Order: sequence, then C-alpha cells, then structure tokens
Amino acid sequence: MKILITGGAGFIGYHLARHLLKNQENTLVLVDNLQRGRIDDDFKNLLEDSRVSFVQADLTDPAFYSTLDTDFDQVYHLAAVNGTKLFYQIPEEVLRINTASLMLILEWIRNLAKKPKLCFTSSNEAYASALEAFNQLPIPTPEAVPLVISDPYNPRWSYAATKLIGELFVIHYAKAYGFPAVIVRPHNFYGPRAGYDHVIPEMSQKIIAQTDPFIIFSPEETRTFCYITDAAKAMQMSMDSPATNNHPIETLHIGNNDEIAMLDLAKKMFAAGNWTPNNLEFKPSPPGSVKRRLADISKIKNLVGWEPETSLDDGLKATFEWYKLHPKK
Repeated sequence: MKILITGGAGFIGYHLARHLLKNQENTLVLVDNLQRGRIDDDFKNLLEDSRVSFVQADLTDPAFYSTLDTDFDQVYHLAAVNGTKLFYQIPEEVLRINTASLMLILEWIRNLAKKPKLCFTSSNEAYASALEAFNQLPIPTPEAVPLVISDPYNPRWSYAATKLIGELFVIHYAKAYGFPAVIVRPHNFYGPRAGYDHVIPEMSQKIIAQTDPFIIFSPEETRTFCYITDAAKAMQMSMDSPATNNHPIETLHIGNNDEIAMLDLAKKMFAAGNWTPNNLEFKPSPPGSVKRRLADISKIKNLVGWEPETSLDDGLKATFEWYKLHPKK
C-alpha cells in the first residue's frame, strides 16, 4: 500500500512508520513541518529505507496539497500541536494549526478520484473535562461518552476543542463524500523518542540528573500508559480491518488497563533508573488537570482483535534506557 503519514517525524509518526515498514509491500510518504518533530539519528536511519520519502511542509498552507500524489491507499493524520505546556502558552496557535490542517486534509481527500482511508488521531482530551464539569464520567470510559469542554476560557482545553470538532469533521466529511475513516483516541502513549515535555520523559531526565528533592505533581491522580509499539500496531490493525470500512465510522480507544497513580509511577521509574531520591516534594497540577483516566478498550479488542502486549515495567525500562542515551541538549 501507499501510505501518507502527517506528523511523520514526530513521536507517534516515527514509530508508526517503523511498524508499517514491517510489511514489505508498503511505501510511505512522511510529511512534517519540523516544529516539534526532528531529523535526529533515529529518523535519519528510517529515511535510509528506499520505501520512505520525507517532505517538509506546512499543512496549513492550501498550496501544499496540489503537490501531493493522488494515489494513496491510506492517510494517517497525526500532525497537531500537542504538549500541555503549549496549550497554556499558545492556545490560539493550537486551535489554528490543528483545525486548519485537518480541514485542508479533508478537502483534499474530498476532491480525489481515488479516496484513501483516513485515520484521525483524536484524544482522550475530547471528553476529559466531563468529570470536572459534571462530576461524573464512567470508569473505565467507553467511546460513547459526551465530548465536553468545561471552560472555553481555560487555555488548557484548546487542544481538546480541536479534537472534539475534529471528530465531527471526520465523521461528517467521510459520510458526505463516501470515504472510509476511523477515529482513534490515544491514551497516554509513551516510549523512546517521545520528546522531553511529558511526564515519563520528565521523570527520566530528573532521575538521570538525580534531582533531589524530586517533585511529583498531583501524586494521587491516575493514568494508564500504552507503550508506543503496541499503539502503532493498534492503529495499523484499526486501519487494515474491514470492520472499520463502514458508516457511521468507528471511534476506538487505544490504551491500557493498568491504572496507576503518579506517585506509584514515580516509584516504578525509580526502579527502572536504579535510583531513589531521599526527598519527595508534592505539588498540584495546573487548573483543569484531570484527576483520573482509564479507557475502556474492549471495543477495539472485539472489533479488530488488538490488545496491549508490553508490561508497564518493561516499557518504562526501555524508555528510561533510551533517555539515558539521549539526554536533553
């Protein structure tokens, strides 16, 4: 198959590309503006495969789409401004870039004679503030819950808003213009090359530096974490399955079942790094932070046969070892 991946130089895009190349019949075109993705040694090694080509481009530029090939079989639209710090710092750019790029991708597909199957990466952020707004959210959380933005004045929800409206765009464009699509909602993907601003990379760096006292934000908050190779396989299986070719299109959670509090996550990270600080310091998360997240992943298991394979201990160890070799510069 001929496959387009937007955000191809980013964390998910890179690992997805590696996974898709296991199929010798696949050829890949990776597009990235390199705002957050990067041409590091890992990515350079990926580009050595003759089946991979890379294009640096701005997906919010309408002129770019006239340069794209028109014979793709699949499109994975991963590109988005992500990272909680950026939600607070540049919410206007989060809103502009994420929404504009998706709209242009959909308009491009709409006008193609051969319409590829689309995978849109949404987020658990699209429904996360239901707990804050209504003090209720089913745990584990199924796909068919209300999508909620609790406070449009809080920049924390800028990213969530783009994913909420993005799901609506994909559902109704796919129906109106007759192309197959699937929506996936990632739940805390982690692993090597995930940047340096998320909780596990940040903990890894502090352990490497033996930071003491060791700060843990909201130690009682819980999350689940899905290792990136498992996540890439879930996305591929979701796209390749004929069960996701119908309308209305399917929305699928990708995550894990092992809910863990941030304090316990830190303890597992200390074990992975073979170091424990003498002093722990607890601080609250920023306003809007979600207290608990646990996805119901039974739908993807029943529909396409996927379930996570990597234990949290093994994944954290592999992730820590990568960050030890690739410290932030």
